[in-house]
Amino acid sequence: ESLADSCTMRPLTEEETTTFFEKLAKYIGRNIRFLLDRKDENYCFRLHKDRVYYASEKLVRKAQSVPRENLGCLGTCFGKFTKSKKFRLEITCLEYLARFALYKIWIKPAGVMSYLYGNHVLKAHLGRITENTPKHQGVVFLSMSDVPLGFGVAAYSTKECRKLEGTAIVAFHQADVGQYLRNEDDLAAYSSG
Repeated sequence: ESLADSCTMRPLTEEETTTFFEKLAKYIGRNIRFLLDRKDENYCFRLHKDRVYYASEKLVRKAQSVPRENLGCLGTCFGKFTKSKKFRLEITCLEYLARFALYKIWIKPAGVMSYLYGNHVLKAHLGRITENTPKHQGVVFLSMSDVPLGFGVAAYSTKECRKLEGTAIVAFHQADVGQYLRNEDDLAAYSSG
């Protein structure tokens, strides 16, 4: 892939779409359709500099008039493709993951700061968990007042969590809103505003 190709904003290939949707489905399942079938206006996913952006088609059309070397980003960054062609979700898509998540974990106030510093969620900090959450399922983390905090993977099923000791890890951290402060320079590349 040439440098010019990597700078061009374009639709995802079939292979990229499959990889991206498989990752996204771990968190929101079939709710992916709500991202594309909207009543307000048409939205789409576009690839630009290995990152996948979610934007209205109107914004995408306007962005096409910007010289590709000057286009930083557009819409909301959902994540990026690694050099090995795997897809990694980024914290910048939390708004959409939280809205459409199939499984959620609520963190007690005592555990929020620990989580926001990048730590896994312990049983002692588990406030609630969606009923029937499977083991190794993508989950969105919320405060007890329903504020989205980040996302990760359940280490145990809902049923298994009930039997754990307080020091056991119930969910693995992948991304949290604390990254906006910890990685401010890196995340600046993802925002369009």
